[in-house]
Amino acid sequence: MTPSLLALLAFVGFAAGFVDAIAGGGGLLTLPALALAGLDPVAVVATNKLGSVFGSGSATLAFARAGKIDLATMSESALAALVGSVAGAVALPFAPRQALASALPFVLVAVALYFAVAPPMGEGLRKARLSPRLYALTLAPAIGFYDGVFGPGAGSFYMIGFLALAGFGLIGAIAGARIANFGSNAGSLAVYALGGHIALAPGLAMGVGAFLGARLGAHSVLKAGARLARPLIVLVSCAMALKLASAPGAPLREWLEPMLRGAIGG
Repeated sequence: MTPSLLALLAFVGFAAGFVDAIAGGGGLLTLPALALAGLDPVAVVATNKLGSVFGSGSATLAFARAGKIDLATMSESALAALVGSVAGAVALPFAPRQALASALPFVLVAVALYFAVAPPMGEGLRKARLSPRLYALTLAPAIGFYDGVFGPGAGSFYMIGFLALAGFGLIGAIAGARIANFGSNAGSLAVYALGGHIALAPGLAMGVGAFLGARLGAHSVLKAGARLARPLIVLVSCAMALKLASAPGAPLREWLEPMLRGAIGG
């Protein structure tokens, strides 16, 4: 790892941290960058978790200092997400990753549509369908498990849960998603670290960038609110869906390619 390559990874981490602090989906930038840096696939996933811990931790601190993190209601979800992600990382060799990859684009498009057409989202609390305790016992560990197994979109799923089910306002849901994501990142990171899969130098370089970018992203959304958050969430969700749907071996790509080849040949 040359100094210039580490600097580039730090820059990518900064951009990913900024996006991740608001909408999730920073892995769209960091995973390809780590792969292009020459890491093997397992090291890419493990090292990305190291950078993500710095980013989600930084965003959590920024939201906490702004009074948007209520530890009494959010810490249980973070702990449950951590436990779920440990279980997911351990179960990774046996997980149906192909099935997840096939279904996830449609789920992410649904997330984008939800934020695109939902009524105006303020910071006030709304009627909760799940209590914070029930959210921590059910949805948080399930998303954490998914984050340990696969990962893309986990931050958006935490956010949807806090917003649509736990009754949080938009900024509160984003803050809750960050602390829950910090928990699931830390849990899966611990499993990968014990397995010796983390490339320390690129992970730390990306982590420094993610820490700074996440701080800027958190302050930006605290200032701009829904004007920044909603369009960015829609954009990132669609980008993740497109990336997964167009990956080699993806069902949607396999369905479209013969049609496109036939059209071009015609």
